Amino acid sequence: MTGVSEPRPDAHRGLRADTRSAVETILNDVDADLDRLFPGDDAVSQPIHTVYVSAADAEAGTPATWGVEALAIADAAAASLGGLATAEVIDLARARLRSNPIVDLRIDLEDGYGRRPDAVEDADARRAGETLAAWVADRPHTPRVAGIRAKGLGALERARGIRTLELVLDAAGGVPDGFVFTVPKLRDVRQVDAVNLICADLERVHGISDGTLRYELQVEIPQAVLGADGRATVAEAIHRGRPRISGVHYGTYDYSAACGIVSAQQSLAHPAADHAKSVMQVAAAQTGVWVSDGSTQVVPVGDPDQVAAALSRHHALVTRSLERGFYQGWDMHPGHLITRWMAVIGFFRTAMPTAAARLQAYFERSSGEVMDEPATAMSLALVVGRGVAAGAFTPDEVAAIAPLCTPARLAELRSQGGALAD
Repeated sequence: MTGVSEPRPDAHRGLRADTRSAVETILNDVDADLDRLFPGDDAVSQPIHTVYVSAADAEAGTPATWGVEALAIADAAAASLGGLATAEVIDLARARLRSNPIVDLRIDLEDGYGRRPDAVEDADARRAGETLAAWVADRPHTPRVAGIRAKGLGALERARGIRTLELVLDAAGGVPDGFVFTVPKLRDVRQVDAVNLICADLERVHGISDGTLRYELQVEIPQAVLGADGRATVAEAIHRGRPRISGVHYGTYDYSAACGIVSAQQSLAHPAADHAKSVMQVAAAQTGVWVSDGSTQVVPVGDPDQVAAALSRHHALVTRSLERGFYQGWDMHPGHLITRWMAVIGFFRTAMPTAAARLQAYFERSSGEVMDEPATAMSLALVVGRGVAAGAFTPDEVAAIAPLCTPARLAELRSQGGALAD
């Protein structure tokens, strides 16, 4: 055939140099944006819960008191607890109640505190700051994360909320280690901009480095999930607030009421709650911002049958949250601590043998019933890491099943989370 040159066997028909350069220009910007917006999980372990205590009641001995009260409830309801978990899990949970029952504690000066005369709230705010400083001095027997929930940013309450935050930090002598404050009733992303300004100025006043003040957003109004423009408010709020934002928390009862759900049906397990939390979960994924489930108002008090029912309900709700990937929730009563720890320890302790064995096979590159990909291996490593952090088992127990699952190797695998899309 004349006029047409036959390609040489070794010829390579590829992109032009200028096309390759244009592709690199586009994708280098994409890479930089993804690294900035989605850096991966926080290296610090997420608290299993946040406990809320009214500022009128919080004091230096509150964590220990809650542990003692939780143990007393566990003793009285021992038969009921035996139907929820193994003796081994219950023993581990009880040991945690004796040593350090609360991981994250928020002194509440908002809904759980109510409206009081300014002089009274001023005094309680100062006492809250002193209490926070006392907890820092008594670690590891007190919460490693602690702070306040002040009143929100609405027109009628923001001056009070800002003053409370100022007084707490003054009385604490600055920003205590592990301090975080909750911003309730998020409705508009511009509120995040205002909080960032408040943080920056308080850091200047106290002479501390930029970014020291951390806060969490409380999603308890539907506009925090879906804005008037149809966008996911919580997603934009997270990115406007990073890296100051440490978490987004679901507010069960305010959110349910705002959606028109009658009180008898308000629950963490309601479909409206699941929708809101799913949006929060997707919005926060790979940003380093934690997602927390909310609370239940059903507490273990009353006659033995009422206590048993409340304990069973809370244990089931915590387990349900864990199964759906929500590893933190709110606890509002000492009785919630025993079922919180039982559910968390039982969940991870049950999952660990299979996860460890699959990781061992992954590290050995051996085949078996399940062929795990890198993303799945990272998820398995998270199971082990979260379980160790929660005290569900020790690294030695993991090593007995999977010798290759060393802490260093697991940490390296978990750190790959930010690159899963590659």
